[in-house]
Amino acid sequence: MAVIHFDGVGKSFGRSGRGFVAIDRVDLTVADKEFVAIVGPSGCGKTTCLRMVAGFEKPSTGEVRVDSRKVTKPGPDRAVVFQQFALFPWKTVFDNVVLGLRNKGISKADRNKRVADALKLMGLQGYETAFPHQLSGGMQQRVAIARAYVLEPEVLLMDEPFGALDAQTRTTMQEELVRIARLNPRTVLFVTHAVEEAVYLADRVVVMTRRPGNIKEVIDIRSVRESEKWDSHERIEDVMDLESFVHWRTHIWRSLREEKNVSDK
Repeated sequence: MAVIHFDGVGKSFGRSGRGFVAIDRVDLTVADKEFVAIVGPSGCGKTTCLRMVAGFEKPSTGEVRVDSRKVTKPGPDRAVVFQQFALFPWKTVFDNVVLGLRNKGISKADRNKRVADALKLMGLQGYETAFPHQLSGGMQQRVAIARAYVLEPEVLLMDEPFGALDAQTRTTMQEELVRIARLNPRTVLFVTHAVEEAVYLADRVVVMTRRPGNIKEVIDIRSVRESEKWDSHERIEDVMDLESFVHWRTHIWRSLREEKNVSDK
């Protein structure tokens, strides 16, 4: 049961008097197998929240827990997918994906099966011996996601994973991630600047205030998606035309604009 808890979490950077508060008093629970997206103004602490769950940063106040375990460092129960693909260019697709399993000492037969399953999930069969430079940006990001999934983490942390892709490839990857999330659900914390992406992908969307970041509102998208049968539409553009999608996209944009207008004063 992978449940993420933020309890009164704050994070400051720099020395007293010369630093700044990135986030302040964040309280949030992400349920098991729930997909939560975080949006907010630039610099509001979205990525800082994700990095604290990953164990790359420590809270200045409060604590972050995965289940009942306080997060103090990175661990195999949490996998991170970054905006940059971070693949080893001298390794094949297979070797990039299998690397984490080798480090865990898993048997060769089990490694091979798990890699094959992850590549199938990502639609990468037949590319096992290809090198990253032979793949498109979208396919490289599929490899990065396969590398995360193959570890069978409890929590998947995604920091602007499609931000470096062109618009068409990004749309394709969003559709693929929806498919994967239904086939092989994980507890996902997803950071993005793209409001449409957050509404399309997430069960709930967390809107943050300007810095110091706090939670302004949390929007339940899953109940809308299920009642309006968004999943019956095969293409993202069809979902984006729905009145319910347009409503929440507009609502979130207005909420973010309010934060920008306050910061400009």
